[in-house]
Amino acid sequence: MPGSDAKRLLASIHDVGPGFAGPIDQLAALLEKRLNGPLFAMLVVPNHWGEHPLRGNAAFAARLRQWADSGVEMFVHGWFHRDTARHRGAASLKARYMTASEGEFLGLDQAEAARRMADGRKLIEDVIGRETAGFIAPAWLYGPGAEAALAESGFALAEDHMRVWKPRTGEIVARGPVITWASRSPWRTASSIGFAALARHSLHPLRTVRLAVHPGDVTKPELLASIDTTLAAFTARRSAGRYADLTG
Repeated sequence: MPGSDAKRLLASIHDVGPGFAGPIDQLAALLEKRLNGPLFAMLVVPNHWGEHPLRGNAAFAARLRQWADSGVEMFVHGWFHRDTARHRGAASLKARYMTASEGEFLGLDQAEAARRMADGRKLIEDVIGRETAGFIAPAWLYGPGAEAALAESGFALAEDHMRVWKPRTGEIVARGPVITWASRSPWRTASSIGFAALARHSLHPLRTVRLAVHPGDVTKPELLASIDTTLAAFTARRSAGRYADLTG
């Protein structure tokens, strides 16, 4: 485990669930190869878009527990991942431009956000047989209700695009933009590849660098190539770490 002053790379796979079993296997193999072991996190969605429930899928549940037993950290990643709320003002802009109807926790009130957090936590912990590492909202988007619920949730860690923090106290334990890729359109793909190239040179001064991949990334060879190059660049100069390293 890296020391408190060591530079670390935190890697994660988002949108983990039975609907993306094949892409998740592919991404896990890539990360494990580059990180020299299961030194990454998985963000688990209990029922992606209401179409791919974890509950009742014994085969994927067993696979998830195997990953957890091997050391992969498991985060609760919403419940549906889909955003069905009607937004106004700044939240409307975030919902429109920062995600494709996937910011589930952007428009929830506190009670509903708390219920989905608790239900997701119980389901995933029952599957993996241990505590989850924390909660990360779909698309890294939190509305006021979600923020209030998260502060009372008991989760050890949460993160958004620019930081990782302890919900109980609000203490920020890592800062800096997360490196991620986009497959939704050619221009988003090109811009994400461009940002990753810039990040490989500009983010090295940070103590903690975060990298996140999604199932859709496997659909484009250029994205996989960029991910692999970025992993190689950072692992050459820092150690793969765990989110739990930030709680000490």
